[in-house]
Parts: sequence; C-alpha cells; structure tokens
Amino acid sequence: MFIRQIHYLLALAKTQHFGRAAEISHVSQPALSTAIQHLEEELGVTIIKRGHRFQGFTEEGQRVLEWASVLAQDWDSLRQAATQSSQQLTGTLNIGAIPTTVAAAPLLTGPWQTEHPGIAIKLMSLCAEELIRQLDSFELDLGITYLDDPRLKGFKTLPLYQEHHILLARNPAQHLLKDDLTWSDLADLPLCLLTPNMQNRRLIDAAFRDAGIAPKVMLETDSIFALYAHVRSAGLYSVVPQSMLSQFETQKDIVALPLSPDLSRDVGLIIRRQDLPSPIQQAVWDMAQSLNLQSTFDALISASYQTILANN
Repeated sequence: MFIRQIHYLLALAKTQHFGRAAEISHVSQPALSTAIQHLEEELGVTIIKRGHRFQGFTEEGQRVLEWASVLAQDWDSLRQAATQSSQQLTGTLNIGAIPTTVAAAPLLTGPWQTEHPGIAIKLMSLCAEELIRQLDSFELDLGITYLDDPRLKGFKTLPLYQEHHILLARNPAQHLLKDDLTWSDLADLPLCLLTPNMQNRRLIDAAFRDAGIAPKVMLETDSIFALYAHVRSAGLYSVVPQSMLSQFETQKDIVALPLSPDLSRDVGLIIRRQDLPSPIQQAVWDMAQSLNLQSTFDALISASYQTILANN
C-alpha cells in the first residue's frame, strides 16, 4: 500500500488535478484521495492544501515529494534487481536527448534492446536545461548531451563521440566542391538552421562570427529532421552535425562537405551520481562503453566525400 500511495502522490504532482491523477493511476478519485490522506496520517504531516479543487502542496508536502521521487526510483531498481538473476531485465529506460543527438540515438538503443529485449525505451527530445532538471528529479534515467556543459558537475559522464559539423547540400555549387571549404565560403548561401535558442545554433553562430560574416538564414526550425527536408526539397543549405548522416540518406545529389576550421564538441551519456544505479542503468551504461560510434560517423563523412570525388 505504501508504494501505491507514493505513486498516487507523484501522479498528483504531475497532473495538478485529482481526477486526472486518478485516471492515470487507474483508480477512482475517492480511492486516490483516501490513500493520500492515509499517507498524511502515517507521516503525521499535511501534504495537500485542501479546498474545492487541488490548490498545491504544503511546504512539508514539497519535502515529501522529493523523497517520494527517490523512493519510486529505488522501488523500480529493486524490482529490476529481483529479476536480474534470470538475466531477463525488464522495465522502462527513460532517456532524454538534446535535439541534435536524436539521430544518433538508434545506434545506442538498438544494441541495448537486442541484448535486453525486455527493456522498453522512452526517448524524449529535450533542451539541455530540461534534460538536467528531469535527471535531477528522477524523471529520466540517462541523458545524451554535450559534455562541456558546466552544469554537468556532479553527474557521471561517458564520452560517446566527437560531434563534427558539415555543410549539407543538394547539388552544391561548383565552387563549394573543394578540400578546404571554409565558413567564409558559406556567406551567400541560402541557409536553414536551428533556432537561436538551441545550443547547436549558438555554436554555429559563433563560428560565423569568428569568420567575420553574417549568414543568410532563410529558415529557422527546432527540428533537425526539418533541416534535412528543406535541403532535399527546398534548395537550401544547412550546417548540421555529422551524426545526422546516420539517419538520412546521402545520394549523388545530396552530399556532406567538411568545414574548416573544424567545429566540434564532445557528446556523451550522463547519469546521476549514485552509489547503486538500477540494473537497467548499469547494463546500458556498460554496453555503451563498448560501442565505437566515432568510427561509424567518420565513415559516413568519408563515404559522402568519395561520392563527391566520383561525380566531379
């Protein structure tokens, strides 16, 4: 009963509504309200501000919520550990990834689920701030993000690959097909880029400033997939991470051109520092250490460049 009470409380915190909390908990509203009242009695504190509608949590209730998140996570870990002896890990792995790393995620999740088919994966595309917040509040198990973020102090990190940037183009102009393509060469190109609030865009803007040029940005989007669509179908150019090539087809008319000077950042897994990670967290972390994503992405760049040489 205690664990159910904890989950009811977390559902109420998520929905801020008794009826919706009861719905997602698959119980009646009176049953949920009664369970939370019993929890208050057991703990000897008032958790909920009561009125005709949900009015929030008391100060004591906020502290209870923090511990409730920890207890719920520990309970899931206990259940996973109980089944680990049969080598059949089951449960849900909640992953947050910054948008520019989503294309690379299948190279991680694929091997994980092949090795542990009982694991269900929930992958969310999140900004770095929200990713870190959800890790801190136990809403996520793992994150995929840039490792040079100063806010990652206190997190355990695992480098996966170095993200290099390329010019993505369809039937690029002849003057762009050279070994030493620079950022200045992009000055007059019609570009589509990520929106200015995204980390990747801020990095690209800095590279253009260093080159002393103002890019001709024709379209901005928060979707890395939309960038490819506009390069392929709208005649625009884009500057994107090379990892994007793992999910989008490059053909004779769509090529990836390396840029000089190189623009790169380290991408990796992050996890809360904890004495006892869950069996699922530990299993996927160990598997990630054996993957060589860098060679995969470097090979994609090489293949695209060979296509350019073969057709010019």
